[in-house]
Amino acid sequence: MRKALVLLTTAALLAGSALTGSAVARDRDRDRENRTENRSDRGEVTANQIIDQFSARVARIKADLRLTPDQDKNWGGFEGGARDIAKANADRLLARRDQRAQDKGAVDAIEMLRRESKILSERSADRKKLADSAAPVYNSLDEGQKRRFANELVGLSRWPDFN
Repeated sequence: MRKALVLLTTAALLAGSALTGSAVARDRDRDRENRTENRSDRGEVTANQIIDQFSARVARIKADLRLTPDQDKNWGGFEGGARDIAKANADRLLARRDQRAQDKGAVDAIEMLRRESKILSERSADRKKLADSAAPVYNSLDEGQKRRFANELVGLSRWPDFN
């Protein structure tokens, strides 16, 4: 009797979890469709928006660091390098968007790997450029500023990651 009750309870729990799991999957798919629809309602992100967002973030970093006049002398090189990276990200975004519009079907796996390799190489070069342009600013900062700047640099090297 006890064994039968345990088996019946286990079967009920398994059936309930199977039904719940499929409901969760349906909800997740519905949420994904809604996000896609909302994104298309807002329109595509433009190159200028990417550059403007990146520039605003760089300006916020500068304000947060409260640079001294001596430290500020090195900021222009970093800001220019960051702006170049934002432009490169925006260009890659537009190129990928155009490529997706042209593909519209199945993409050859080998071609996809080549495209991804190219993007990774470009982003690697961007990160090196960011590090090179940030070094003079970083070296002039005190320990607290270095910590804050380092945290922001990690975020900048990944943002905006629309690729």
